[in-house]
Amino acid sequence: MPGVSGAVPVRTAMEQLAFPKLTAAQIERLERFGRRRHVAAGEVLFEQGAENRPLFVLLAGSLEAVNHSRGEERIVTVVEPGEFTGEVDMLLGRRSLVLGRARAESEVIEIARADLRRVLETDPELGEIFLRAFLLRRAHLIANTLGDAVLIGSSHSPDTLRLKGFLTRSGHPHTYLDVDRDPGCQELLDHFEVPANEIPVLICCGRPALRNPSLSDVAAFLGFNPRLIEEAVHDVIVIGAGPSGLAAAVYAASEGLDVLVLEGGAPGGQAGSSSRIENYLGFPEGITGQELTDRAFFQAEKFGAQIMLATGVGSIDCTHRPIRVWLADGASVKGRTVIVATGAAYRKLPLPNLAQFEGNGVYYGATHVEAQLCGGEEVAIVGAGNSAGQAAIFLAGTAKHVHMLVRGEGLEDSMSRYLIRRIEESPGITLWPRTQVEALHGAERLERISWRCARTRTLEQRDLRHLFLMTGATPNTDWLRDCLELDDKHFIKTGADLGPAELAAAGWPLRRPPHLLETSVPGVFAVGDVRSNSVKRVASAVGEGSIAVQFVHSVLAE
Repeated sequence: MPGVSGAVPVRTAMEQLAFPKLTAAQIERLERFGRRRHVAAGEVLFEQGAENRPLFVLLAGSLEAVNHSRGEERIVTVVEPGEFTGEVDMLLGRRSLVLGRARAESEVIEIARADLRRVLETDPELGEIFLRAFLLRRAHLIANTLGDAVLIGSSHSPDTLRLKGFLTRSGHPHTYLDVDRDPGCQELLDHFEVPANEIPVLICCGRPALRNPSLSDVAAFLGFNPRLIEEAVHDVIVIGAGPSGLAAAVYAASEGLDVLVLEGGAPGGQAGSSSRIENYLGFPEGITGQELTDRAFFQAEKFGAQIMLATGVGSIDCTHRPIRVWLADGASVKGRTVIVATGAAYRKLPLPNLAQFEGNGVYYGATHVEAQLCGGEEVAIVGAGNSAGQAAIFLAGTAKHVHMLVRGEGLEDSMSRYLIRRIEESPGITLWPRTQVEALHGAERLERISWRCARTRTLEQRDLRHLFLMTGATPNTDWLRDCLELDDKHFIKTGADLGPAELAAAGWPLRRPPHLLETSVPGVFAVGDVRSNSVKRVASAVGEGSIAVQFVHSVLAE
């Protein structure tokens, strides 16, 4: 049939690592978690788009994984005896990106998703094999855009950037088509009866197209989230899925607690948008924020944490037990304890037309998504911290030139020495000390930037279409609605930072003082960048998230 590729793909070396053969002893251990099945040639084991499908270990015969996309059928891989099906979506409970079918009469062991989780928790050797294979398979699907989603947008659209960033940071393979560059886009839009002024458009097999959807609409459309049970009472609700929140989820779930994580966007927080972190313990060659986040996300899922993406939180009811957390959509969930890990956002410049260019020339993260927009052009970065330094080095690899604008005399007081040395040695980066942006210019998108150097008092105007803002931090605490005690910069106060007068004003009901990371409300903790006087480093955030779980146990035992 037209558009069908039936040839068996030849595996690359990486794909061979992704499809290891289990030993007879390993298969014997797995058999007690599942059941043997005879499968007829041509029988479909699971459909593309199926949720909570089982894993299949092939004993004899042959299976194939097939992807249907844009009217074509493509064989992704062929499973041989001793190998197994599945990838990351099995852990996440998301819809399958491929169809599973028997190429010949076969014998399999079928293992339900819940039983697979038991394997991961009780058999370290098999758990490592499955996790490594699943991660490599997902990387292959992303690299080859073998997903079920097509995003049609424009590089001049802030909403397109918003959706591209969400899909990328959520690890969902997708095909991106740019209406300004890709032929055939208009034909697709006409097919789905979508006018060009309603882009970006998200299309998924067999379902109506979404026109400029919200992130929560995308999460529901692609089946990202488990179904919430409002009556359930969780041991701990973690609000925020940055490094501190994911660390709390991993340690709490691995110690047997019932964990629910609520994240307003995609996982990773500010760290997730970092191009490379090189001073994180155990990664001498560095690791991208995306990679670090992905691994932590899968770890939390491995141990049974439920993670809800694009699920905003509206407020906390601090007056009742169990604690009720109200979601932005009006629903609510209950927890015996809560860990607030909502982090901080980069501070915005006091420019009257800043909002006009956000996502359309002004960016708050420097990932591959943003880098693709400014290849071969000059860019400017405002900021003197490690995030700004990492962004400068990363963008210098693709941009024509990088201008770093800092308010101070230099970088020594706020940036790690290894980053300063690389910036100084890079011919593609110019440092502008004691310099601030004074104006942004442009019509539909950013076209020029004006900045002034305090040392020379001169006003510089450059034709730059890309500005990255990485200045300071504003805590994400507006949603708390006076529930917790904050410092004068609106960061959450915890532990010994809470004085007797503040505890009395908050109505602290216990004889004991707050635990180290506990807020002015018993059982509510704050970790990471949102906490007052925290160290703004990824390692510190991870440490606080893990330490908080010890105090959660203490509260649950009270």
